[in-house]
Amino acid sequence: MNKKKIINDPVYGFITVPSELIFDLIAHPYFQRLRNIKQLGMTHLVYPGAIHTRFHHALGAMHLMGMAIETLKAKGHEISAAEEEAVTIAILLHDIGHGPYSHALEHTIVEGISHEDISALLMDNLNLEFNNRLELALQIFNNKYHRIFFHQLVSGQMDIDRLDYLNRDSFFTGVSEGIIGFDRIIKMLDIANGQLAIEVKGIYSVEKFLIARRLMYWQVYLHKTVVAAEQMLVKILDRAKHLASNGKKLFATPSFSYFLNNSISKADFKNDPQILECFTLLDDYDIFTSVKVWAKEDDFILSTLCKHLLSRSLYQVEITNNAPGEETKNKLIAKALDKYHINEGEVSYFVFTNTIKNNAYKVGAENINILMKDGSVKDITEASDNSSLEALSKTVEKHILCYIKDLKHTEQ
Repeated sequence: MNKKKIINDPVYGFITVPSELIFDLIAHPYFQRLRNIKQLGMTHLVYPGAIHTRFHHALGAMHLMGMAIETLKAKGHEISAAEEEAVTIAILLHDIGHGPYSHALEHTIVEGISHEDISALLMDNLNLEFNNRLELALQIFNNKYHRIFFHQLVSGQMDIDRLDYLNRDSFFTGVSEGIIGFDRIIKMLDIANGQLAIEVKGIYSVEKFLIARRLMYWQVYLHKTVVAAEQMLVKILDRAKHLASNGKKLFATPSFSYFLNNSISKADFKNDPQILECFTLLDDYDIFTSVKVWAKEDDFILSTLCKHLLSRSLYQVEITNNAPGEETKNKLIAKALDKYHINEGEVSYFVFTNTIKNNAYKVGAENINILMKDGSVKDITEASDNSSLEALSKTVEKHILCYIKDLKHTEQ
């Protein structure tokens, strides 16, 4: 069978599958599952085009990695065929551990284990299945390989992952502020002192990348209606897990039922291979099918929240720089208690506060290195004359007050 296939990607055009091993990894059920996990969770409820998947993103990142390696080799850096294939596998599989609805439910279905941890466990399984041919890819993914620029290409502040998702997410949402000069950034890649760096003539493309990242967070990832939808889905899962833990039998697909009715820790994942296999059968459809069925449940809270999500009658979300006033929150709580005949322990399904954070660049954490003309290396914030970059390196935290829209007339 010819495994040197080409794939037509809407963002980059034709993508080539570079090797037989990579073709077999793409064809594996673990990877094919990513077709059924939306890249942007509930964002399609705001931007209808945002129905692209983790599968699209992984293939796009694989393509950009190929471009990055070609650039580095053209600049005289020795990269073996084994290293090239390994770093391509590492970026292809970097999101393989994502659960349903990507980040929205990351700490709701399972607790205390990140998608990166699950990705590493799944890569271990694939390594065994493919006769240890993923050893080098695993070393790069886990930052155990001595040439650290490979890991920086996979996971850093200027990595291939971010280049693809900013570009792809702006394409599918139609939000032009996220468009970045990914091809110019890749052409400016170099290695200095064993670390990934960007040639100084690419500095403005890097500045635009950081600004685009910040704008995409506020305009897409943390858009208040996206936050409302994702918070509602989290609250639905919280309620379902609460009911299940108290013995209520709820509809769920077999794999989802296991996670709904059990509290699974990081240690459980590592000690019981069956849990990991069960996780690989979960995708967005398991969750959404359950939400549709739960809308008819006799539990008032669960059915109400599910009906609201299905009809896109989401939480009202107020985003403020300071914590919302207690008086406002207490009025809403009082109205909810009166309107829904619930107790104080249940009111947080209808009225609650939380925080959201946006951090475009973290100084000191795997810096973005700029390679100056004299051969010295500076952090982007030092090398740039753009004073706004200093602001981008600060974490902005905002407060959110969420409540069911039926309660919005409380303060009149």
